[in-house]
Amino acid sequence: MPHIIDIQNCSAYRGSTSVFSGLSLRIDQGQHTVILGPNGAGKTTFLKLLTQEIRPVVEPDSFVRLFGMERWNVWNLRKRMGIISEDLQNEYLPGATGEHVILSGFYSSIDIAPYHTFSDTQLKQVRSVMKELGIHDLRNKKFGQMSTGQKRRFLLGRALIHDPQVLILDEPTSGLDLKAIHTYLQHIHSLMRAGKTVIMVTHHIYEIPPEIQRIVLLKNGRVIKDGPKKDMLTSETLSELYETPLQVVHSQGYYQVLPDWISDG
Repeated sequence: MPHIIDIQNCSAYRGSTSVFSGLSLRIDQGQHTVILGPNGAGKTTFLKLLTQEIRPVVEPDSFVRLFGMERWNVWNLRKRMGIISEDLQNEYLPGATGEHVILSGFYSSIDIAPYHTFSDTQLKQVRSVMKELGIHDLRNKKFGQMSTGQKRRFLLGRALIHDPQVLILDEPTSGLDLKAIHTYLQHIHSLMRAGKTVIMVTHHIYEIPPEIQRIVLLKNGRVIKDGPKKDMLTSETLSELYETPLQVVHSQGYYQVLPDWISDG
């Protein structure tokens, strides 16, 4: 079976700025993974490589392959890989109703247009997804009037409408209150148990679900470490990653980071 993501010796730019030089990374089906790094590490560029918004520099022995292929029809790729990003949330039209947000997933559009048509089967899919995520009662609410947690669940529903193999989550709980964080993470737990492969891109340690066992540490456009969660989420390793003294604590599969001076108190 081909790797979900297979990046080999990749160089990439955003504008005139070099972000990656010689980046290599492979992620397999079922290998729940977190790409962890501080701001400026290259996480956003990594996401844009996956969505093919950014193309790697063409060089010998260099490639970015998704599901074994280097070139994709973007619409077909989106059926296999659902991406929920902060960019999408910020760009989404505030006047769209919740139901339209999920329907727009069939066309990979921002809201739906008058010429878009939907079959009875598709409409049933939308209702089923909304009920599964507990947002059916919000189907007529305007996107711009929703809380951040409600927006995230509708965008998750939009990504799920094609039943993709893989979900890419960009800082999924950023801006959520505690209740919304726990609600959202419960949905992620359910999806992983149902067989979805989850790849999370973040700098928030607390939102890493217990089911995720592989951590890739990204800094200054380079993978500096890659391995099992228990080896990566340590005080020493994260202090190096974030260039500040940190103390890692964990309970029931979840990790949290505290300033190192707390341990001296």
